[in-house]
Amino acid sequence: MSDRQDYDACYDAFMAIPAEEVKAPGIPVESAIQENENLYLWSLDDKAELMGAGLPETTIDSLTVRNGACRTAEAMWKREQHTPQDAQKEWEERAPAAYELHGRLLHDFRYAFRNDPRLLKKVSDIADGTGDADMIQDLSNLVALGEANPEPLASINFDVTLLPLADTTADELAIVLAQANGEKEIDHQVKIVRDRAYTYMQQAADEIKNCGRYVFWKNEARLKGYRNIYKNKHRSPGSNNGDLSD
Repeated sequence: MSDRQDYDACYDAFMAIPAEEVKAPGIPVESAIQENENLYLWSLDDKAELMGAGLPETTIDSLTVRNGACRTAEAMWKREQHTPQDAQKEWEERAPAAYELHGRLLHDFRYAFRNDPRLLKKVSDIADGTGDADMIQDLSNLVALGEANPEPLASINFDVTLLPLADTTADELAIVLAQANGEKEIDHQVKIVRDRAYTYMQQAADEIKNCGRYVFWKNEARLKGYRNIYKNKHRSPGSNNGDLSD
């Protein structure tokens, strides 16, 4: 799956985490994700031993998906760091392609659904409106309509890759447009989502690391793969008090 698909797959789970359990990243998110990608590959070689100590196989298998979800959430949050001027510039650069995609989808859908008055009416309803925000909402609505009615689209050899492209474009440009318009509340909302995705990712990573430290406590060759690499590299001299959780 793509990172965006990972994000969508994990969204309900990380949004369900109780607020008091959500943690802001303690290290750079990019470093945490890379460390967890390494952890995932490392733990695959030890899967039998880890499962033998009670670690669910799903925890290991889900880590790479959670990493992708967090990567997308972090990218969305970083986009929020733009000034309105930066966002306006990005909007001006990306909006023409979004409008072109919007027109292409409407064109294709009208032809694909030409013999179904009900679906054709839905396309007309979506197309009814003007403005940048309306265009973005149209893309989301067209994605939903297309995914719900694949057969007519298949009959005209519709390019199905346009649907995930429209979905991603709508999500990203909604944020860019809000930022360009000076809406600050979305900053806070996107950060909360990023923190939740990070927490969800680390929950699995911590379970795997803790189990690995338990299983391989006398096997340094395997134990090293379950340590917190970033924290160890950046700890101050003399701060290690023999805590094996590091």
